[in-house]
Amino acid sequence: MGADLYRSGETFELTMRIGIDLGGTKIEGILMDREGNVAEVIRLAVPREQYDQTVQTISELVRELDDEAGIKCPVGIGTPGAWISNRSVMKNCNSTWLNGRPLLDDLIKSLSRPVRIANDADCFALSEAVAGAGRESQCVFGIILGTGVGGGWVMNGRLLVGPNRLSGEWGHTPLPYFRSDRHGTSAEADLPDRECYCGRVNCVETFLSGPGLSLTHRLLTGENREADTVAGSEFGERSYALYTSMLARTLAQIINVIDPDIIVCGGGISNSNYLYRDLPVKVAEYAFTSEGTTQIVPAEHGDASGARGAAWLNPA
Repeated sequence: MGADLYRSGETFELTMRIGIDLGGTKIEGILMDREGNVAEVIRLAVPREQYDQTVQTISELVRELDDEAGIKCPVGIGTPGAWISNRSVMKNCNSTWLNGRPLLDDLIKSLSRPVRIANDADCFALSEAVAGAGRESQCVFGIILGTGVGGGWVMNGRLLVGPNRLSGEWGHTPLPYFRSDRHGTSAEADLPDRECYCGRVNCVETFLSGPGLSLTHRLLTGENREADTVAGSEFGERSYALYTSMLARTLAQIINVIDPDIIVCGGGISNSNYLYRDLPVKVAEYAFTSEGTTQIVPAEHGDASGARGAAWLNPA
């Protein structure tokens, strides 16, 4: 799958597998069979800013799911950020207490079993490619439009993860054609530069995340609104039109580079039906001689895809 596998020396039958989605506020664990049927779901609060307690909470959740299964199950974990195997540390986590810590090694020690780990956006993409909206497609690009902007790339059911663990990190590329006279929109002239937590300016995430859309709307209208009340509503017609234009430009670049069969969208903003009406037309304006055949669709499993994808990290 392209994710690192660490074994403790024990052998496991994959009749059941455990998937863990380690989020910023909650940890969701599922027990899933080899056909993708979920038998149990458990959600616990994340011990924020407490690394040791986070490891302990995940371990306790796994053991509770083991008890439900009646066997000791292999575990896949979707995390914010990325695991750097040559240094045995996490990096780029917005749950900052994980950065620089040996999360995978500590979990293997605590659980004494095989564990696979991958970025949460990669898990989302894998879930939708294997048994979701992209199950009939060879090349699937999954995107998350939520608190942050992330992505994952799956080819023929295999998660593609490069040596720098950066595959799919389109949220930290510059927003294309920002304030460009030729390709931008007039509304962009009213928007100042935006600093990103990664240290760069005008990253895609600063505009296309939920907080990014809310900020755009506030700057254009003076109104404070959550992103899901702006997207496709009468309250944010100008803001939403600008948002879909920005999103179309970035997706056109993804299509130009990897030409996916399908782009599957997750995260809070993806719940707007207007997105799938407006995006295909706008993407075609920016993609290079596009035939318009790349589908842009909502995720089949929604928020559940993170844990489901983590479970799929362990092959059948």
